[in-house]
Amino acid sequence: MIRKCLFPAAGYGTRFLPATKVMPKEMLPILDRPLIQYGVEEAMEAGIKNMAIVTGRGKRALEDHFDVNYELEHQIRGTSKASLLASIDKLIENCTFSYTRQIAMLGLGHAILTGEPLIGKEPFAVVLADDLCVGHPKGVLSQMVEIYERHQCSVVAVEEVPMTEVHKYGVIAGTPIDEDTLQVSQMIEKPTADQAPSNLAIIGRYILTPDIFDILEATKAGAGGEIQLTDALRTQAEQGKVIAYKFKGQRFDCGSPSGFVAATNHFYHLSRR
Repeated sequence: MIRKCLFPAAGYGTRFLPATKVMPKEMLPILDRPLIQYGVEEAMEAGIKNMAIVTGRGKRALEDHFDVNYELEHQIRGTSKASLLASIDKLIENCTFSYTRQIAMLGLGHAILTGEPLIGKEPFAVVLADDLCVGHPKGVLSQMVEIYERHQCSVVAVEEVPMTEVHKYGVIAGTPIDEDTLQVSQMIEKPTADQAPSNLAIIGRYILTPDIFDILEATKAGAGGEIQLTDALRTQAEQGKVIAYKFKGQRFDCGSPSGFVAATNHFYHLSRR
């Protein structure tokens, strides 16, 4: 049973400056709710109720969002606007939220390691909020929990990307198990097109086994001078302990302006149906 989900949320969001100068990028809204709320809703749909968030300086808005605002609720109580808080109220009532700070920005692997005190020695999910996923017929994490239950090892979500884009991702290669899953044999972080073993890119959804923390502790800085989660996962993959899953659904890269606009248009059109 996956009980906890870790949200690395300490990054600066420089591609959206100046909007993210004081606003966490995870709080940028897609229609009526911030990016991170979509991720928490996806985790709760997968049966996860313990949300662990790795924050940084200037990220207090994340904590305030997942908390009661007594003054606001008093002002709109009994009006038609009270129902607008229903989605966030549901999360606050059904989930617990814990926080820790990443003091230095040393990469995704370091952010995961920073979250170890919130997770402990159990398997856990990871959501990168700026990858907004719409799963079909169920959420991407719900799909991945089923894969984990079947294989009992780390699971990474992957999708095909153009070879001109592989330098932005961790890229995997492996042996097909069935139509949607592969036993990972190779992983490279941000390869050039001629280095990439395939065009299957890891996106911001993971289920990790707790030994990843010890591996990350021993992992040296890699691409960009940062501690890369992909490098730690490669160690697991060499032991046959990583499954890649071609998820059913659609991903919006909301860390980029074009992906953010595409997600906004998608959810706007859904709201008009």
